[in-house]
Amino acid sequence: MSEKEILVARSGYLDWLFRWKDKRMIKVVSGVRRSGKATLFTLFRTWLLSHGTSEAQIITVNFEDLSFEHLCDYKELYAYISAHLVSGTMNYIFLDEIQHVHDFEKAVDSLYIKENCDVYITGSNAWFMSGELATLLTGRYIELKMQPLSFTEFCSGLPEPMNSSSIEERFDYYTENGGFPYTLQLAGRSREIGEYLNGVYSSILLKDIVGRLKVSDVDTLERIIRFLIHNTGSQTSPANIANTLTSSGNKVDQKTVSKYLRGLCDSLLFYEVPRCNIKGKQFLTTQNKYYPVDTGLRRLLIKTTERDAGHLLENIVFLELMRRSDKVYTGQIDSQEIDFITESGSSTAYYQVALTTLDEETLSRELVPLQKVHDSYPKYLLTLDTVFRTADYSGIKKLNVIDWLTGKD
Repeated sequence: MSEKEILVARSGYLDWLFRWKDKRMIKVVSGVRRSGKATLFTLFRTWLLSHGTSEAQIITVNFEDLSFEHLCDYKELYAYISAHLVSGTMNYIFLDEIQHVHDFEKAVDSLYIKENCDVYITGSNAWFMSGELATLLTGRYIELKMQPLSFTEFCSGLPEPMNSSSIEERFDYYTENGGFPYTLQLAGRSREIGEYLNGVYSSILLKDIVGRLKVSDVDTLERIIRFLIHNTGSQTSPANIANTLTSSGNKVDQKTVSKYLRGLCDSLLFYEVPRCNIKGKQFLTTQNKYYPVDTGLRRLLIKTTERDAGHLLENIVFLELMRRSDKVYTGQIDSQEIDFITESGSSTAYYQVALTTLDEETLSRELVPLQKVHDSYPKYLLTLDTVFRTADYSGIKKLNVIDWLTGKD
């Protein structure tokens, strides 16, 4: 008997699709492999069918399905869709993992100019939205950047009896296993989750990085990945990485490291976070930070230790800020750091992240950078403290991370 698929309602992402439905824009959903893009389209198509759209009005092509391999030619793709359009009404066209189609932007642009086509596409790389597509379709597309499950989404899909455990236990489980949706299907089966995540990682590595960049030295690439995971949330640069690897007997030049870093970020396996000098109000060009797209990959690739807890917490906060904000970067003020600065429209906010600030010295160290910022924007200190979980330090609000993640702050 096959398992019943667990479908998590990604309400924030679905609301985005509802808002842009029938509007004259190409809807682009980008995100790392297995983050749930295809399932999101499934949920949206189900909604369309339940609200009066006929099956004939919906055209779906998944380019990772060999049944559609012949449509990887953009002319064949355009001809196929044109032949299936229903005249006199809106047609909803879903093109999943479209980066497999060479010059796909030509077919998409031709569909866009038709009055009765509402086009939705997904891709598993950042680079598929660059170059020709950005040039040809400027002003014609809107992009939704999708991630694996948030903590709230993860909890909503956890099966019993795990969903009845304490919120702290669920958070620990989420931290260890990450948010790739299929891990919910394997809940409680640590070995199988590890095997599944290994498959996801290998797919990203081989298809989106090694294949695209024609990497011949995969061992060096994986050493860079492990370096980034070991140093999550720490400032680094291609020169730092090259020097570290070379000193450990794996000689590599800075140019190669830069190339691999671009590939890792383009594959959406990592996010590069720029630094901003707060007083000078300018971005710095060196010593950026890197965060993996999912904390579950960490235990897969490196042996975690007690000291990793702070890195993992910071990683989870960063990913949540990416969901909630337009821009996320790190800040520098004098010689000190502010973990995250966010921008959403005209609003700015500052965040410090720490496992605990019950020790007075630690509390003071975390507050000082925020106290140096003399503006009226919100400032937060996020911790896992369960006693004194909230406080106000002259306008700096201390919140419990789990409360903040679940909206109980």
